Amino acid sequence: MATDVADLRARAERLRELHRGDMLVLPNVWDAGSAKVVAEAGFPAVATASASVSAMLGHPDGEGAPWQEMFAAAGRVARAVTVPVTVDAEAGYGMKPAELVSRLLETGAVGCNLEDSDHRAGGLVDAGAQAEWLAGVRLAADDAGVPLVINARVDAFLPAGGVPEADRVAEAVRRGLLYLAAGADCVYPIGMRERDQVAALVAGLPGPVNANPGGPLDLATLRELGVARVSYGPRFYRAALAALKTAVEELPV
Repeated sequence: MATDVADLRARAERLRELHRGDMLVLPNVWDAGSAKVVAEAGFPAVATASASVSAMLGHPDGEGAPWQEMFAAAGRVARAVTVPVTVDAEAGYGMKPAELVSRLLETGAVGCNLEDSDHRAGGLVDAGAQAEWLAGVRLAADDAGVPLVINARVDAFLPAGGVPEADRVAEAVRRGLLYLAAGADCVYPIGMRERDQVAALVAGLPGPVNANPGGPLDLATLRELGVARVSYGPRFYRAALAALKTAVEELPV
């Protein structure tokens, strides 16, 4: 695990650089074994997916797993590879910014997803309050001497967010602007399914945008639209379980 501040700083700077060049593709992982597969395939960074990690640990997504278990899993991922690791830290587990940054850096991670869903009250966290909290995370990372790469997830496109469908693009842009101003490095409006939605977010935000492939949004299309980062969430974890299911069902019982 990278515990030396200079090493962590170098990894964080490398991860940030990867958002500024060719589109960064992140096939999300859930344990040390899957992390090694991705790194050995030549991908320059590794990202976890909370849905996969929590399911692997036997808990539901949406902060259903104890943070201690989630961060222990993240530490095993970071120890398994030499490339930068970014962790899906959900909504931050109710931690104050300084504690969250400290816990993340202890795992060896140099980036994180932080979402604006309110897993306790439901819906979305007030955008201003979320921006203030993200600013605190940025300040805590600066104080730690590591430029943690913050991927601010905007959940306006998710039905659970409670935003009317007609308002989702505008609300995602509004929130993304606030989060970038607060110090986020990338905005992740999860749940976009249409080309025009992605185009509007890329045009409306003065910073890197993270999107998911699927349907009409293949990698070539996302690259054409100017997306900086692509992630797959729990897709490969679920595919691995499906392959296991098919294989074992062919065995005699």
